Order: sequence, then C-alpha cells, then structure tokens
Amino acid sequence: MKEVGVKPYSLSRILVYVGLVLFTFFSVFPFYWMFVIGSNTTAAINKFPPAMLPGTNFIGNMNNVFSNIQFFQALVNSFIAASAITLCVLFFCSLAGFAFAKLQFKGKNGLFFFIIATMMVPVQLGLIPSYMIIAKLGWINSLSALIVPAMVNAFGVFWMRQYISSTIPNELVDAGRIDGCSNFRLYWAVVLPVVKPALATLGLITFMNVWNDYLWPLVVLKDRSMHTIQVALRTLNGAYSQDFGMILNGTFLATLPLLVVFLLFSKQVIAGLTEGSVKH
Repeated sequence: MKEVGVKPYSLSRILVYVGLVLFTFFSVFPFYWMFVIGSNTTAAINKFPPAMLPGTNFIGNMNNVFSNIQFFQALVNSFIAASAITLCVLFFCSLAGFAFAKLQFKGKNGLFFFIIATMMVPVQLGLIPSYMIIAKLGWINSLSALIVPAMVNAFGVFWMRQYISSTIPNELVDAGRIDGCSNFRLYWAVVLPVVKPALATLGLITFMNVWNDYLWPLVVLKDRSMHTIQVALRTLNGAYSQDFGMILNGTFLATLPLLVVFLLFSKQVIAGLTEGSVKH
C-alpha cells in the first residue's frame, strides 16, 4: 500500500508561513520606524515621502535627549520601581492564589469574587483618594508612592489562582501535608517550582505595565530627579515646537530595557501562556 504523506510545500503550510511573515513584519516595523525617526532630523522627517532608512543624526538626537532630561536617573527610578513591584506582585499574588486554590477557609468564594470585582473599577476613580493617603504618609516625591500601592493586584491573584488550580493536583498537596509540611512550606517547596512559567508571564506583564505607567507617577512625583522614564520623556515635548527626532530617539532608548527583559524570559512566558493547550 502506498504511504500517503504530507506534502512539504502544501498550500496550507505556505499560507501559514506567509501569515507568520506578515505578523512579524507588522510587529517589528513600529520599532524600526521609531529608530528611523530617532536617527533623522525634524526637517528630514517632515519631507514627503517620509524617510524609510535610518539617518545619521542618531547620536545628535541622543545627546539632545541627555541634555534636556535626566535620562539615566529616570531609567534607574523606573527600574527600581518596576523591579520592586514585580517581585512583590509575584510573591503576594502567588501566595494568595495558592490560598484561594488549595486552602479551605470561611468566606473564600465571596472574598475571591470581591477581588475579581475590583478589576471592573477604573483606576482613575481611586486617583484622588490614593493621592490623599500618599500625601498623609509623606510619600510624595518618593518611589514608595509607586511601589507600596502596587504590591498586589487582582489580576495577579486571579491568574495565579487559576494556574495553580489547573496544574497542582490535590493529591500532591495532601502528600505534602502527610509529610508534615505547613501551608507556607507547601507553597514554597511544592507550588512555586511548578508554577515558574506562570510567574514569568505575570512578572513580565507587571514589569511592562509599571515601566509604561504615566498617570500615577506624574501625580505623585514632582521633583525632576524622581521622575520615571515615561514622565521624563513627556517633558521633551515643547510648548510651541516639537523635535520629533529627539522624542522618538528617547522613546527608542527607553524601549530597549523592555526588549531585553522580554528576550530573557520569552521561553518561560510562552510556556506559561500555552500551558494546558497540549496534552502530555
């Protein structure tokens, strides 16, 4: 009987590759275009047709960025805030997710529903009360105003609860209890090693959200030396004129740390997002 195999260049496979190429192009092009604008002068940017190749003014625009804002200080502030918030979110959200997924206590379902309901409340509604609390604590112009309110969030608790429920069997938890493990020891020694992909995904999402946050840092950080990178970049916009080459140059430089973080944790993120889609 003649063996029937899959054609190496079937139409469906070609369409898949074409789709992947187009998706990659549209994903990468904004970063390339940002680099092109950031390496050209404003006069070259305003020409028609616009420049599609990198220019020779990248270093000049970069020097203008450094002379107009405290770029590296803002970069350090953003990195400290994003790293601290990410670590706190990973610990507290995974701990709460474990409690909601594997522990039994009174009012668990109601409390979990209340946490999920807070996701429907716009962040802007809590802006004034949060500012009043931060002002009373004396944290204005301090990174504590960014870190402490964001140490835990509803999405992180929901994400970790769902992941732990689907990946950690109850038999494994019961076996740990038989061996004499406390609840925290179960969380630390049994749960955390298994949920590393979910932690990587949540960590990357949290880091990116904090890094790109603009509204709350703008409200609580008045001193230029305490500005995060997004607030600092906003000050590059002039009142009467705008140097688009300088602005996009600073934006491109501020995006590089996010790309590095994503490349470092991309494997774990993909594993976390695809967990359960393939049967083992």
